[in-house]
Amino acid sequence: MYQDLLTGFREYIEREQLFSRGEKILLAVSGGADSVVMAHLFHAAGLSFAIAHCNFQLRGRESERDEQFVDRLGAAYNVPVHKIRFDTAAYVATHRVSIQVAARELRYEWLEDTRNIHGYTFIATAHHMQDNVETVLMNFCKGTGLAGLHGILPRQGFIVRPLLFAQKEEILAYAEKHTLAFVEDSSNITDKYTRNFFRHRVLPPIQEAYPGAVQHMAGTIARVREAELLYQEAVVRHRKRLLEQKGTTFMVPVLKLQKTRPLHTISYELFKSFGVTPAQVSQVLDLLQSESGRYVATPSHRIIRNRQWLLITPQAPQEADFLAIEKEQRHVHIPGAHLKLRLQEKDTLGTIPSAAHIACLDSKHIRYPLVLRRWKQGDYFYPLGMDKKKKLSRFFIDQKLSLPQKEQLWVLESAKRIVWIVGMRIDDRFKITEGTREILYLEMIPDKE
Repeated sequence: MYQDLLTGFREYIEREQLFSRGEKILLAVSGGADSVVMAHLFHAAGLSFAIAHCNFQLRGRESERDEQFVDRLGAAYNVPVHKIRFDTAAYVATHRVSIQVAARELRYEWLEDTRNIHGYTFIATAHHMQDNVETVLMNFCKGTGLAGLHGILPRQGFIVRPLLFAQKEEILAYAEKHTLAFVEDSSNITDKYTRNFFRHRVLPPIQEAYPGAVQHMAGTIARVREAELLYQEAVVRHRKRLLEQKGTTFMVPVLKLQKTRPLHTISYELFKSFGVTPAQVSQVLDLLQSESGRYVATPSHRIIRNRQWLLITPQAPQEADFLAIEKEQRHVHIPGAHLKLRLQEKDTLGTIPSAAHIACLDSKHIRYPLVLRRWKQGDYFYPLGMDKKKKLSRFFIDQKLSLPQKEQLWVLESAKRIVWIVGMRIDDRFKITEGTREILYLEMIPDKE
């Protein structure tokens, strides 16, 4: 605890490198003791600042009183006062959120707009040590993990909290010493809100049992912040070791992941950016023991077991999976590619192309309309060079295709018979023979990125 709050204020700003002396800061001032003391400290330290006040219009005359008080405070310091009135109740009804969430969203969005419009470097809020401890206790109870235990950060984006070093009693003592007037928010008295419950019912008994609890917990929070930096460095190293990228697909080697420790924690950090929730981590780890083709789905991705890899692929948007092609059509678009078709005399062909993206078929066996569609379970064809039919699912296994690769495949069908697995193999029944006169020439060309 600092004997002189102003000295502590200056030292904290410098130690945490919150902002430089010449920068102009926008102070979020409600009119309560904490924000009033913050404004006085900025003034006493000779720092450049302006004041911002939100009227949420939730407490009737009391809200009006607070706004008028902040006006007088700005006049006393001869600094600009930015104000706004919100229809918070309407926002709650429209967005279906709690009053606390509505107030926070409205407040921070407007503060950031004001900062940008008027050229302030940072927004300062008056959160103090008790606020930080309350936040960590609530996060601990909610199970937010390590990130929730670092508490309120001194600097986060364009928001700074220059009073986090100070306890509430220090702030009140400073206000009394300098005879600073402030207003009381009646909603702070009730235990209706979660924070107030922790403030009035949880923290006081802890402090009664351990008088230095707030100070000690604040020290632990600071150490957790530093430990989290080491933690994130380790996570970055594991990501580099375990995560490979090919196009839009990420690949994780199963054997390497199985040997990683601590497995559950690192797996969560590895997969959470792909939409995996803490509850889904065990499902992802089950894939390490499963056969190929099993997967776990998130709103944005799928994690698929494919032989010795876990493949992470984006969820494909809904798209047409069936196209009819008439005889006169010469060009067909499908997602990611386009199919060119033409009829030509066999004698003009020369050597039959061997490229997988080209198919040359005997046109006398073709019946229109052709159907271009996604393959499905139960499909079969007669692979070129074979006189026996083969299920596509078995053919794909022999070709060692992954689930994402299989899902991208199209088949071309004539009279309900598959004539071409597009980009892979034609059906032997439609191949060119000595008796062929006319050829249906097809070429699948990927779209340019």
